[in-house]
Amino acid sequence: MPLNVWVLVAAQALAMCTAPFIVFIGSIQGRMLAPAPEYATLPVGLVVVGTVLAIKPATWLMERIGRKRVMLLGAIMGIVAGLLGAAASWSGLFSLLCLAAVVGGTGLAVVHQYRFAAMESVAPGMAGSAAARVLLGGLVAAWLGPEVAGLGSGAAEQYPFLISWVALAVVQGAALLILGAGYRAGAERVQESRPGGGRPMREILTNPLVWAAISAAAIGYAVMSFIMTATPLSMTEMAGHDLDDAKRVIQLHIMAMYLPSLISGWLTRVVGIPLMMAAGLLAYLGCIALAASGVSFHHYLSALLLLGVGWNFLFVGGTTLLPQGYRDAERFRVQGLNDMMVFGSQATAALSAGAILSWIGWGGLVMVAVPFLIIHGLLMTVWLLRERATEAAVNGRE
Repeated sequence: MPLNVWVLVAAQALAMCTAPFIVFIGSIQGRMLAPAPEYATLPVGLVVVGTVLAIKPATWLMERIGRKRVMLLGAIMGIVAGLLGAAASWSGLFSLLCLAAVVGGTGLAVVHQYRFAAMESVAPGMAGSAAARVLLGGLVAAWLGPEVAGLGSGAAEQYPFLISWVALAVVQGAALLILGAGYRAGAERVQESRPGGGRPMREILTNPLVWAAISAAAIGYAVMSFIMTATPLSMTEMAGHDLDDAKRVIQLHIMAMYLPSLISGWLTRVVGIPLMMAAGLLAYLGCIALAASGVSFHHYLSALLLLGVGWNFLFVGGTTLLPQGYRDAERFRVQGLNDMMVFGSQATAALSAGAILSWIGWGGLVMVAVPFLIIHGLLMTVWLLRERATEAAVNGRE
């Protein structure tokens, strides 16, 4: 793999820490500072809101000033989020905590573009492997984020989580240095083109392949976020597990999200994207069955491990499939639309998780995901039927 890919792996390992960091402590600190219990998961949801709001500006800037400058700006936003979170811990202001989450989300919007930068730094046949390799950086983030969050969580802390947020700012600063020193914009293989070039978006979206790719990532991310966001509260507040158990489940879940990246890029070439997506849907159904069957530590752990594996197969599959539906001149527009739909769905899921958990409980919450998995299965079917019809027409002409 080219140097750019390895630089992005290292930067992802650090910059992505914001996500597991806030997933782990966002609802817990939110419960401490929020004016009402229903708002406890709001900081977790607002991370995704920040991501959604920043996707369009981030891709617009990347198209005009290049990926590297925007990636550096994203790391700076991560530093600012850490400092705002420290200020929230110091002052006890829930509004500042929410602002820190939104700003952290804007930095993550840029981090999520790393996978496309990696795909554009390798030959087309290696695009899936490059994207999966960058996601491997999330393995480190899965462990490091909650560990950093735990630095200031002791019962004796006068200002809970203040040290945690300062440490997050330091980690983001390290990502900034790695990107600044290591990433080479000149190594990108995709030729620059006139901003806004290519076909109208309406024409691009008539292709069922594009919808299958977007739904794999969007539904996969929304279902994962919905269940993951509710897990710490369900474990600690409803099932009586302690904070360390919840931390372990979240850490292992996020590792399960990224560990399959060791083979998922290879699987896209060997077994094909459709079978990978089907395996992802089966993993999600297994997760739902386990989560609905009990609330022991092992029920939560097994369900969240399957949730992570399913997410990886759907997300890598969708990411690898998407470039087959656009031309080089259209890439920033389609990538931006894709990520807006992905993280818009995730934001809706994360923001609603706390209220739905309070309303219908853990068992009811996981069953809400089933109709969305059916929708993705239908979109996949339409895409594959169109592919088969196209192949038959081509063979008939020959």
